[in-house]
Amino acid sequence: MSIPRPLLDRMEVIQISGYTEEEKLEIAKRHLLPKQIKEHGLSNGMLNVSDNTIRKIVREYTRESGVRNLERNLASLCRKTAKRIVAGEAEKVKISAQNLEQFLGIPRYRYGVAEQNDEIGTVTGMAWTEVGGDTLVIEVTTYKGTGRMTLTGKLGEVMKESAQAGYSYVRSRAQDLAIPAELFEKWDLHIHIPEGAIPKDGPSAGITMATAMASVLTGCKVRHDVSMTGEITLRGRVLPVGGIKEKVMAAHRAGIKTIILPRDNKKDLEDIPANIKKQLEFNW
Repeated sequence: MSIPRPLLDRMEVIQISGYTEEEKLEIAKRHLLPKQIKEHGLSNGMLNVSDNTIRKIVREYTRESGVRNLERNLASLCRKTAKRIVAGEAEKVKISAQNLEQFLGIPRYRYGVAEQNDEIGTVTGMAWTEVGGDTLVIEVTTYKGTGRMTLTGKLGEVMKESAQAGYSYVRSRAQDLAIPAELFEKWDLHIHIPEGAIPKDGPSAGITMATAMASVLTGCKVRHDVSMTGEITLRGRVLPVGGIKEKVMAAHRAGIKTIILPRDNKKDLEDIPANIKKQLEFNW
């Protein structure tokens, strides 16, 4: 049910984000797993589930903002453990990240992982989704043509406009970047964001796309352990974006070491757990 705009203007809107991976881990350890062990008639010590196993369930078997499916998967582990014990196959069961597939089957989802090598035209960005943060790889290549720009990857209108703004800025700074002017007239650019079945929109990938374009046009590699987010303007300003906590934690999970953020987002670092901030380098 939608709320009329005049009434909404008189309300205080409180935005509640989904649980982070670390929060889901603690909820599972303290509440969900003990609850399921008790409900399935298991005693202490019959089932051992490591932290890495729970993390793998969160990453590869669920995609949600809450913990409902996480609890269902933990319940499945308890049922299969109870079956093995009743059948006399084991007195206790230890489930690790290595043998998890024996209990839950093939993983249903994949999560972003940092690139292994520095590459030309490939830059890692960060995205916010309804189920948490994720990394976003931007790929750009060139080929002979007439100066056109092609965008693929099921992009929304806002993201397409951000790509155009980034392209215009890079082209306006061609001399400073030592990019021959004729490249823009004789070569086409193709910007692609993998996982084309997933809709993507928003302006926060602007700086990432601009960096990827500059990389492929200059022939300079981009560090694979660097991730960035921010909206770019035609003057090259990088504007603040939302979802910083979720984005940073997703980048950390993917193996990113350095994160580039808009300066105005510096205040959002207060929401990120201290143990994660210590492992990352932030630039503005």
